[in-house]
Amino acid sequence: MTDAKQKHASPLMVVVAFATVYLVWGSTYFFIQRAVSHIPPFLIGAMRFLAAGIIMLTWCALRGEKIFNPQQIRPAVISGLLLLLIGNGTVIWAEQTLPSSLVAVLVSSAPIWFVLLDKPKWKENFTSKSTLTGLFIGFAGVILLFSEQTGKALSGGGGIMRIVGLIAIVLSSMSWAGGSLYSKYNGKGSASINTGWQMLSAGIAFVPISLLSGEWQSFQWQTVPASSWLSVVYLIFMGSLAGYSAYVWLLQVRPATQVSTYAYVNPVVAVLLGVFFANEHMTVTQILGLAIILTSVLLINLAKYRKEKQTVVTDEKISVTRKIIVANTGAVNCDN
Repeated sequence: MTDAKQKHASPLMVVVAFATVYLVWGSTYFFIQRAVSHIPPFLIGAMRFLAAGIIMLTWCALRGEKIFNPQQIRPAVISGLLLLLIGNGTVIWAEQTLPSSLVAVLVSSAPIWFVLLDKPKWKENFTSKSTLTGLFIGFAGVILLFSEQTGKALSGGGGIMRIVGLIAIVLSSMSWAGGSLYSKYNGKGSASINTGWQMLSAGIAFVPISLLSGEWQSFQWQTVPASSWLSVVYLIFMGSLAGYSAYVWLLQVRPATQVSTYAYVNPVVAVLLGVFFANEHMTVTQILGLAIILTSVLLINLAKYRKEKQTVVTDEKISVTRKIIVANTGAVNCDN
C-alpha cells in the first residue's frame, strides 16, 4: 500500500469507516443475543449470510464484475466456511448460554491465534520480545476467564454448557484467524466478490446444519417478536455488509496496525451494551480478564507496528539512494 493511495482517501470517509467498524462490530454481539433468544442459532446464520451474500454478489454483478470465476470461488468458499460457518456460527451458538459481553471479551483474543497460526511469520513473531510477552499475557487472561466460569459450573451456578460455550468461543477465534490467514495467502481477485462468496457459502452450509439439528421442527415463526427480526436485519445490513465492507476498505487506505485497533474497541462496546441494555453483569474477574487480553493485543500490535515502521524507513532509504545514483549517473553522462 502506497502513501499516495492513503492520502487520496477522504478524511471524512475514513472517520465514518472507523466509526462503523468500531461501533457496528462491537454491537453485533448484543444483537446476536437479542436474535438468538427467540430464533435458533443456525437458522440465524443461514438467514444472515444467505441474504448478505446474495446482496453482495448481486451488487458486484450490477457493477459489471465477473462473479463466476472457479479459481476465485474455491478459496473464498474455504475461507468463508472457516470464518463465518465455524468462526461466527459458534459465537451465535455460544450466546445461547453466555453473556454477549463475555463472548466479546474472549473473541478479542483472536490476534493471539493470528500469531500462532501464521506459519510464514513464525520466525519474525517468535523472535520478538513484545509478541512473545503479549502471547503469554493473553493466554493468562483467557485462563483467568476460564477459571471463573469453571468454578461457577462446578458449584452448580453456571452449568456445564457454559464451559462448552467457552471452549466453542476459543475454537471460534482459532477458526477466524485460520480463515483470515487462508484468505490472505490464497484469496484471488476482487475483495467484494470474495466477501460475497464467503457469506453465500456459509449461509448455504448453515441450512443443512439447521435442518439436521431439528431447529425447523420446533421453530414457530409467528411467536418471534419484532425485536428479534429487526436484530437479524441489523446483522445482515450493518454487521455483514456495512461493517465488513468498511473493514476491507480501511485495509486499502490505512495501515493495517491502525485498522486492527477495532480489537480494542469492539469488546468495550459489547460490554457497555450488555450491561446497560441487556442487564448483564461484569464481574471484577471478567473486567480484569478484558484488561489483560487487551494488553496482550496491544503488545502484539506494537511489535507489528515497529516492524512496519522499520520497513517503511528502509524502503525510503533505498528510494533516496536510487535517486542519488540516477542523478549522479545523469551528471556523469552530461560531462561525457
